Amino acid sequence: MTEEVHQTGTRAPIVTATDGSAVSYQAVAWAAAAAALHDCPLDTVASVGFQGAYGPVPYLTAEAIEQMRESGEQIMAEAVRIASEVTAADSVEIRSEVTFDPIIATLITHSRTARALVVGSRGRGTIQRALLGSVSWAMIHHAHCPVVVVSSSAGTDPVSARKPVLVGVDGSVNNVPAVALAFREAALRGVGLTALRCWSDSTDIEPPLAAWEPVREKEFALLLEDLAVHRERHPEVPVHGVVVRDQPARALLAESDSAQLVVVGSRGRGGFAGMLLGSTSRALVQSVECPIVVVREPGVATADE
Repeated sequence: MTEEVHQTGTRAPIVTATDGSAVSYQAVAWAAAAAALHDCPLDTVASVGFQGAYGPVPYLTAEAIEQMRESGEQIMAEAVRIASEVTAADSVEIRSEVTFDPIIATLITHSRTARALVVGSRGRGTIQRALLGSVSWAMIHHAHCPVVVVSSSAGTDPVSARKPVLVGVDGSVNNVPAVALAFREAALRGVGLTALRCWSDSTDIEPPLAAWEPVREKEFALLLEDLAVHRERHPEVPVHGVVVRDQPARALLAESDSAQLVVVGSRGRGGFAGMLLGSTSRALVQSVECPIVVVREPGVATADE
């Protein structure tokens, strides 16, 4: 995702995790396709250790440990098979890791040197009604790189691959890294970019159209201003600007049906400095069907980082 390479002299990898669930394998497929696009390594991680945060660790016999390791290796073998099929036409280095360490701490460590972190929206151990799994929730709050959350589909089919990238634009400083990343992704994929700006959060009273038209024109001019520097850097990317009078999360969700990837910042112009995730980002990662990237602005750290 990001052009920043954290490891001097190396290509920052895309990192993904799998636990053997269907959605985690979708995440692996998306990550593999992204690694091919970015010409970087793909690191796949699976944890077979106990994930409980509290209480004593159960006593394990040598036989139980071996069984857990074998299970992890089987899960990883399937993940590598999927990644290899996705990248068959490209020379992507696929690296695998099976660990007994807790997956959340492991992925946060990997995120320090990763180009992006890719996770499924829900894992094998998550209650089906849960909107977002514990691992994906932890990553979008604490990872040190952009986080991609994959839901029901990886969207690597030919139809999805021609859809545009969608980005929310609100004019805030926090939003700039997300817009920049969206342009880069659209350029790499050879598709257009849909840039959406919401010019009012209130929809309770519908004023006369004539009263709102000057506001719409002003907001569209602001959108073009926010996009200008990025369009200069990526003149090859066709841009479709959209301004709507609606709540940002609802407008982006509706537009996401026509996108292959949604890109949002971690906090919008209404975010407080202490917030880990803005309301729009939080709503979208729990709702969109296509993959979504949450981009945290550089320099933001949480209390436990």
